[in-house]
Amino acid sequence: MPDTHSALPAEGKDLRRLLGLAIGSVGVVYGDIGTSPLYAFREALKPVSHDGITRVEIIGIISLMIWALTIIVTLKYVLFLLRADNDGEGGTLSLLALLMKHAGRHTTVLMFLGLVGAALFLGDAMITPALSVLSAVEGLKLAVPQSADYIVLISVGILFGLFTVQSHGTGVVAKFFGPITVLWFIAMALGGLLHISDDLGIFAAFNPWYAVSFLWREQFLGVVVLGAVFLTVTGAEALYADLGHFGRKPIQLAWFVLVFPALVLNYLGQGALVLKHPETASDPFFLMFPDWALLPMVILATAATIIASQAVITGAFSLVRQAIHLGFLPRMQILFTSETHTGQIYLPSVNAVLLIGVLGLVLLFESSEALATAYGISVTGAMVVTTIMAFEFVRIRWNWSRVVATIVLLPLLCLELVFLGANMFKIHDGGYVPVLFATGFTVVMWTWRRGTAILFAKTRHSDVPLLPFVASLEKSEHPPVAVAGTAVFLTSDPETAPAALLHNLKHNHVLHERNIILTIKTVSRPRAGEAERFLVEPISDRFSRVEIRFGFMETQNVSKALASLRRGGLKFDIMSTSFYLGRRKLVPDAKSGMPYWQDRLYIALANVAADPSDYFRLPANRVVELGAHVII
Repeated sequence: MPDTHSALPAEGKDLRRLLGLAIGSVGVVYGDIGTSPLYAFREALKPVSHDGITRVEIIGIISLMIWALTIIVTLKYVLFLLRADNDGEGGTLSLLALLMKHAGRHTTVLMFLGLVGAALFLGDAMITPALSVLSAVEGLKLAVPQSADYIVLISVGILFGLFTVQSHGTGVVAKFFGPITVLWFIAMALGGLLHISDDLGIFAAFNPWYAVSFLWREQFLGVVVLGAVFLTVTGAEALYADLGHFGRKPIQLAWFVLVFPALVLNYLGQGALVLKHPETASDPFFLMFPDWALLPMVILATAATIIASQAVITGAFSLVRQAIHLGFLPRMQILFTSETHTGQIYLPSVNAVLLIGVLGLVLLFESSEALATAYGISVTGAMVVTTIMAFEFVRIRWNWSRVVATIVLLPLLCLELVFLGANMFKIHDGGYVPVLFATGFTVVMWTWRRGTAILFAKTRHSDVPLLPFVASLEKSEHPPVAVAGTAVFLTSDPETAPAALLHNLKHNHVLHERNIILTIKTVSRPRAGEAERFLVEPISDRFSRVEIRFGFMETQNVSKALASLRRGGLKFDIMSTSFYLGRRKLVPDAKSGMPYWQDRLYIALANVAADPSDYFRLPANRVVELGAHVII
């Protein structure tokens, strides 16, 4: 008989780990979607409230919300997209990295879609904190009426504090994220349960006919309402982006056991409340709770929105790091705020850009009602991009035929395009904001990618092939003076002699005893396996060619990697090793492959890029930089 006693502890540990990850995912993954009840139903009611809200309209709107959660979040993300991973990692750029290996003639289209999706997510990372915190703090007007004039000031203070503490890390506070958000969902569910009995007819909202008939009857007004209804599913992209942090099963467990039931109960409760008391349509969420519970709910809502904002900020940091490693953005300073969790990172430049954008939105729109009109376009756009890329994924990885992929994904795409069209009506009321953000981010990433390719092509004309160059040095009748130690020359092209090596020979007339031509490569997987980490190729007695591979989610710590390489057999003393880097001064050329303004943008991005010695974690006192002018 098997020893069941020894198996039980392992099963118990697995269950505790699953529950722990599920609770953690509630705080990080579902923070954004969990704050939607604060404003979604309220905003959806406004377009139809001019002539009084009818019973059928209320039930129809709640039905639209329930079925939006069911189709887009449950079916598309929780059950389908969470299975479309790149070695356990999700998100737009992770999916793009996977597809680029098999893209063929669609490479440019897929790359552009991936950049647009990433840019839309970054735009969402600015709007979410502003809207969520404003909507929570506005509850103070009901609990403490005299605070109405200070809502914007309080929101600015909270958001400024949130971005200020990013540099200290969120590891300690993150332990409370899950439990606080779990409490938030429980409180929302209880609030809904308190009012469902106000009008049990609200259960008719489970019938999709009410959603369809509402749109059919309202026509253009129904499309406008759809733009607000979509607020119920904002944050769904976080499900996919945070796949690697928690895994599929914990995210699915949290959704089906807690998040989905709590959201549905709350929306049903809000609908029943407004059916019985139409005057509560001005703020149905907070008016669900008795007076004594208002202030505690405002505090809890504020905590929940701060957590949701933190999750979006962390997601933006991770996405930018992926973009840097995949070659879509210049190197930026990346600081690690935890000694044990490499995912807890801080990017000062990204944090500063987000802070300026978020505070600007709060001061510009001044209320969640006004800012809600700017929301939705970035989220729907990102969802459309993900669905299109998923079409390629299922054909490449799951071997679906074009017909099957179309049958499954076309209805989803059509639904999301309807939502996107509905949100487009908000362009003149503030919807231009996320469009401008996304356009700006896309232009920056596309410029960096294109400019880097043009620069590489231009420098190829003056490059010296490495192998013939080394052979000529070995056979030279007047070889350069040999000096002790090891020289490591970093280069992006292992087939040509690094510019720093050529300059060193030209100006210093010396050559080290051992010379390593080092290339750092980012693979299309989140993490590179140790078996494939290094590729060492001896060229001659004095030269070796080394390639170090990192995944796009890894820290590119070259010093640490070289230490491992020494243990693996490549002999050199790190204390007598010098690292040579080529420093290029870029000069714009009106005849280059990009317009002059784009040349200037590329040069500006290159100038603010992080120092390569810091980015690659090289020993600062052993780095030598040699410069050259390059016309692009």
